Amino acid sequence: MNITELKQNIQNGKFDKDFTMLYGDIQSARARYIDAVDEFVELYGERDNIRLFSAPGRTEIGGNHTDHQHGMVLAGSVNLDVIAVVSANGSDTVRIKSKGYEMDEICINDLEIKESEKGKACALICGVLAAFSQNGYNIGGFDAYTTSNVLKGSGLSSSAAFEVLVSNIVNGLFNNAAVDAVSIAKYSQFAEREYFGKPCGLLDQMASSVGGFTYADFCDPQNPIVEKIDIDLGKSNHTLCVVDTGGNHADLTQDYADITLECKAVSNALGVEFLRDADEDEFYKNISLIREKCGDRAIMRAIHVFNENRRVLTQKAALKRGDFNTFFAAVKRSGESSYDLLQNIYSPSNPKQQAISLALTLTKQFLNGHGAYRVHGGGFAGTIQCYIPNRMFDDYKQMIESVFGDGACVRLFVRLVGGYELRGE
Repeated sequence: MNITELKQNIQNGKFDKDFTMLYGDIQSARARYIDAVDEFVELYGERDNIRLFSAPGRTEIGGNHTDHQHGMVLAGSVNLDVIAVVSANGSDTVRIKSKGYEMDEICINDLEIKESEKGKACALICGVLAAFSQNGYNIGGFDAYTTSNVLKGSGLSSSAAFEVLVSNIVNGLFNNAAVDAVSIAKYSQFAEREYFGKPCGLLDQMASSVGGFTYADFCDPQNPIVEKIDIDLGKSNHTLCVVDTGGNHADLTQDYADITLECKAVSNALGVEFLRDADEDEFYKNISLIREKCGDRAIMRAIHVFNENRRVLTQKAALKRGDFNTFFAAVKRSGESSYDLLQNIYSPSNPKQQAISLALTLTKQFLNGHGAYRVHGGGFAGTIQCYIPNRMFDDYKQMIESVFGDGACVRLFVRLVGGYELRGE
């Protein structure tokens, strides 16, 4: 459809079914998408064959730092997302302008890894295109304008959402949506690892791509076991939220890398590549020798991973039978383990900055045994995740925002779909 038709369809309610499923708030969604369409026109002029895409951020439900050890995770796609207004341009150039950033231009005939582009959005775009091409799928030129309300640096995985968005655009424009959601997650991870230069696991991309409550077992990362869990968190009478404590992830790359490196040191000491493949009994029998090779922190981080995998199974089983008390208890144990063993609550290089520690402490005191709370995502800076009893949420929001600022507490709900093309049908 052309620009005029698209805007009329948005205003006249043709996309309201999509907006209800993705966001719940129809009026805000209409305004947001119309603004994005207007920005597209300002950049690229009038076009036919305009299409709309969305990819969600994700919230980690269980399995803190287990995915890179081929472990088990629970995650949910959320109502915060990256959206795109897109049109194929019939050329060999991809142009993507994201709100607040410079235009990225990629030639589809030049998809080599470039060291100078690592850490930049253009590397993610190039990596996605390369992944599709290397796997025998079509690629082509297109123009896109994107805008995101996924909190940057919040642990909601804005980068994974962007990768999944670009993958869905390529899949929809040039491959008739033939690539499945799990493969899209793998292509997106490939872009982040190989082109962007971040040694991430597959959790973020899988949750964003598959959507809903998702259980994933990465024992064989090329063929992960993925299961969607049909659960209505609203029946728990708790509100899911994250609290953005501030802080910058830019100087934390080594902190994140150290977790992976130390876990790998322990697994290698046990004769395997990943902790998932390690014999836990042998680990405990040989702790004295392993700590000499790897250090005490590596030992504690390995213990966290072993225990966290079991907690994921506990959480999964509890959710499937609607046992929220057991689920919340496991959430709290996960948070305690991340604090005590994984030690990703603050950077040891900057101990005066402990915003996550402070947020967890204040939340624990406020809830006084109710609900649940934990560090969210990679840790060291960013957000905590909370399940607040509905009757306490307004007071909690007021309390926590008095410390971390207005808007720091963001209510979430888990949306049913991952990467998605809005068709207005």
